Amino acid sequence: MINFVRKIKYFFQFIIILLLFLLFKLLGLNSSRFIASKIFVFFGPFFRSSIITTSNIEKAFPTKDENFKKKVIYEMWLTYGKILSEYSFIKTLRKKGIEKKIEVDGQIELEEIKKNKQPVIFISGHFDNFELMAMHIEKSGIDLAAIYRPLNNNFLNPIMENIRKKYICKKQIKKGISGTKDLLKYFKSGTSIALMIDQRVSEGIKSKFFGQKALTTTIPAQFVKKFNCKIVPVHIKRKKDDNFKLKIFKPLDFSNNHNIDSITLTLNSVLEKMIVENPGQWIWTHNRWK
Repeated sequence: MINFVRKIKYFFQFIIILLLFLLFKLLGLNSSRFIASKIFVFFGPFFRSSIITTSNIEKAFPTKDENFKKKVIYEMWLTYGKILSEYSFIKTLRKKGIEKKIEVDGQIELEEIKKNKQPVIFISGHFDNFELMAMHIEKSGIDLAAIYRPLNNNFLNPIMENIRKKYICKKQIKKGISGTKDLLKYFKSGTSIALMIDQRVSEGIKSKFFGQKALTTTIPAQFVKKFNCKIVPVHIKRKKDDNFKLKIFKPLDFSNNHNIDSITLTLNSVLEKMIVENPGQWIWTHNRWK
């Protein structure tokens, strides 16, 4: 009975998202961003995840006042709405407009990676329209595979997988045991890997994140130890004109003295700094410290 009710819920979510995508296409990008962001600002606080959001912000910024926390939550829901609306225009961004929409700081790092022909691990988090990071890296000529977590909604997931494979990054690796095999296969063949390190993973280790222990993926650290590869942090932020600034950091080169724990802690610290720079543009709804 519970599974049946869940399927009904997912089906209605699927229909609503499809109708919104059609509406966005009719309205155009700018109007869609405006409307979608207002929808999320209004309805967001009623979502179950809003409790997790508030708790996460309080854990990360315990000394900040209520006005700061409310501002972060407001900006996050704005961000959610804009990201959703932009999926309707992802084909246009891929084929015509991404270069005009993104200011890149660190393109030289991508050119060096291409020239060296050695695969690297790109790491980031769910910052604003995070999909554009992998899109730009692949469009820059780097052989790339991106790890993704399938949506729980089985009706919506095939559509999102198709969008990602066609317009964001052609090589997609499903998170899980089968995905780990694909991950190794791609990397050994010279393909760089892009993954988000900001979500809780049951198979990870407990590493400090904003001063508290959080289950964290060890994939980047394991690859450093096994292949002596470089880790390249990437960050994207939305500017006031709804264009983006993408920063490709210099590669992190860990010495043999670093172990899995210390590498993972260092990467969490890098991620923290990115979040602190623009807290309203990180997706706080993940149950990070469960």
